[in-house]
Amino acid sequence: MSRLVLAAAGDALLDDRRQLTLTELRELADLPDESVPALASLAHEVRLAWCGPEVEVEGILSAKTGGCPEDCSFCSQSAQFETTVKATPFLDTEEVLRAAEETAALGASEFCIVLAVKGPDERIMRQVLDLVPLVRERTGLNVAVSAGILSADQARTFAEGGVHRYNHNLETSRSFFPSIVTTHTWDERWETCRLVNENGMELCCGVLLGMGETVAQRIELIGELREIAPAEVPINFLNPRPGTPLQIRRPVSPLEALRWIALFRLGLPEVILRYAGGREITLRDLQSMGMTAGINALIVGNYLTTLGRSPEEDLQMLSDLAMPIGVLSKVI
Repeated sequence: MSRLVLAAAGDALLDDRRQLTLTELRELADLPDESVPALASLAHEVRLAWCGPEVEVEGILSAKTGGCPEDCSFCSQSAQFETTVKATPFLDTEEVLRAAEETAALGASEFCIVLAVKGPDERIMRQVLDLVPLVRERTGLNVAVSAGILSADQARTFAEGGVHRYNHNLETSRSFFPSIVTTHTWDERWETCRLVNENGMELCCGVLLGMGETVAQRIELIGELREIAPAEVPINFLNPRPGTPLQIRRPVSPLEALRWIALFRLGLPEVILRYAGGREITLRDLQSMGMTAGINALIVGNYLTTLGRSPEEDLQMLSDLAMPIGVLSKVI
């Protein structure tokens, strides 16, 4: 039975070049654990057929850390929880530019400036818009921004100011979202994603798996991502942070992580699917297997409040897998 389900999915994606239905994805999600390697192999084939062999490398920088007023249950940057992450001011220009130069030296094509805010005020807008052309001129990198919920005017201003890609994660499905956030709604996030697309920036819209959502809710999320049509989907796995409400959860198992990397690729065959936070504790020594299960981009170096492995390890992994570093972008 598993072979038939996998074969039908391969025929649809590789021969007919059509998306799978959510029902077909659910059938794949229900395959037994012993079928995960075959599922991953199909996802790798689909990645190569729909996206090509290149892998995009990105660096991110937390330019303003901590003190966020929102209550996202997974986030140690929330001012509502007692965590070790304390509020810090916006980094100075030279600190940001040094980080961008280090990112460029790794062969990256994208640099993301991240701020722990519900949304940007006028001062933050001005600071970010001053940085974007400086980073471009100094490094040649495309500049992405993650600054929370945007108004229509702010989205337009960022687009006109040269922001190449805007990150705003849905994190989880509409039906599960109220279980993890109460200070803003899923629909507010959706509207920001819509404004990013409307204003011609690339939309980077990530997910966070392992917060207690069901299989059905993960499939629901894939359907919602299809509707908003991001260029990039970062795959994050919960790294339970001390002091947050989700500190009690256990990390996703390696086999489950590989299953869902593959399923997000099979459900979203055209997107840039990026390795993001939590892969180190979830997959440990199996991170290269994610690269052959549908991933075609990765964040190198550290994340916002947690350490990643060294960039050299990731670059060696790509070399060992003979995966060329390239630019995967629709808006240059």
